[in-house]
Parts: sequence; structure tokens; C-alpha cells
Amino acid sequence: MKKLTTSILLYIGVLSTGTADVDFKLEKLSDNLHVLYGQGGNIAISTGEDGIYIVDDQFAKLSEDIKGQISKLKAGAPEFVINTHHHGDHSGGNENFANAGSHVIAHHNVYNRLKEKHGEGSKYLPVISFSKDMTLHFNNEHAQLWHYHNAHTDGDAVIFYEQANAVHLGDIFFNLKSLPFVDVDSGGSLDGVINAVTDVLSKVDDNSKIIPGHGPVTNKAGLEAYLALLKQARELMTNAMADNNSLDQVLALKPLASLSLTYSNWLPEERVTKLFYLSLKKYF
Repeated sequence: MKKLTTSILLYIGVLSTGTADVDFKLEKLSDNLHVLYGQGGNIAISTGEDGIYIVDDQFAKLSEDIKGQISKLKAGAPEFVINTHHHGDHSGGNENFANAGSHVIAHHNVYNRLKEKHGEGSKYLPVISFSKDMTLHFNNEHAQLWHYHNAHTDGDAVIFYEQANAVHLGDIFFNLKSLPFVDVDSGGSLDGVINAVTDVLSKVDDNSKIIPGHGPVTNKAGLEAYLALLKQARELMTNAMADNNSLDQVLALKPLASLSLTYSNWLPEERVTKLFYLSLKKYF
């Protein structure tokens, strides 16, 4: 297996730790669409006459538990697993679900990054990949998969559910009263996240259900508040970088401290500042 970048190793490694006991929770968004919270990225579950498909599958060690949660809604294996991006807390169960008969779908860049990690022919890899967009007509739903380039990563897919009036943003949206992980080593950028959120907001309404990669489901107002936070953070960063300050100088200024956010152990304020700096450095 080829070596992952330091940022991805830290991101996946820390999120995958913890006890074997996971407090799973199912939330109903419509008759055919539920969200499963567990350990890792939020999973959207579509059930209906055609069968089952899910968005993201968390970690490999949780696959059997996740299948058990899905069976509470409908018996059988998912026909499709859609990956919002390549990180292990969203795609770690790919092989297990593929062995159960599921077909993985993701952006071309997700295919390439999973191939780099797992090798050609691995069942972790998507069997269907797309470039700009594709639509899945399944369970009387028209789910549009839309690629947003250089956002959280270079392979992000956002899934719009027409009938359920819902959207799954993956890790483009962290609904944790915190700033997102911009994986610059995997093609991510702060401006890309801002542009993606702005575009999603133009496509939803006040009744839309907004599914984040992490944190509770919210509404358009919740996503608007997140966009305002992103823009405020960007302004604080660019002000700190205006005099061509070095990374160490910007870190010493603590430009994001005034936001008074709660940071996790795996993504502390200093690391967010560094990633935002690297993302915005091209402008200075």
C-alpha cells in the first residue's frame, strides 16, 4: 500500500480510534430517505421499491453494524454506495459492501486516490466514476451527484435529492460550530469550499434538509450561517497575511481566535490556520 499524505493519515487515524461500541442513530428525513449517525461521516440511506443505496459507509470495522442499522429500514444489501470523497471515514467500508454485492460510485479523482492507496483492482475502488455530474434514478428519486472541484478535496460529490428535497454535502459542510478540514494535500481549498457552499445555497430552499458530513442535519439557514463563518474566517486570514507575513508570523497572530470556536483534538485552531494559510498563500 502506498503511503498516504500526512494530513490524510492524521485525519483518518484519529477519527477511526475509539471504542468498538458506537452509538448509532437513525433520523427520518422522508419516507424514503434516512440519515445514519455513527462514527465517521454521516450516511444517507435511500430505500424504496428498487432497493437500497447509501451515501458514504464510514469505517470497515463498522460495516456489519451499519448493515444491521440499514436492515431496520429494509432487508438486503445496498445496490449502490456513493462516496462523497476518498477519506477513510467515508469510504472505509467500500470493500465490505462490495463483497456484499454493492456497486461503489464516486468522482474520477476518488477512484484515482483510492487506487493509489489500495492498488488497481481493489474492491475499495468505485466501479462507476464520473466527471462533472451524474443522476441516479432509483427508488422513485432523481438524485443528482454534482462534483465541486478543489473544495474539501479534489473529488467531492454533493448529492441532491429531488423528491426528498434534501442534499448531502459530505465534508464540504462541518455542522459542528467549527471550521472545516481543508485537505490541501488532496487538492482542497478554502475558496473551493466557499464556492461550493454558495452554489448549493442557490439550489435549495427554506424547506430543504441539509445533511453535513459531520454534525446534525440542518436547514438552509444553518448552511447560510456556515457560509458566513467561512467568509469571516477568510477575511481574518487575508488580513493577517496582507503584509506577506510568514506562516510562523500568521500563527503567532492567531487570526481565528476572535471567532471563539470549539476545536477538536485532531483539528486544533493552529492546524486550521496553517491549512487556510497554505490554501490562500497563492494570492500573496
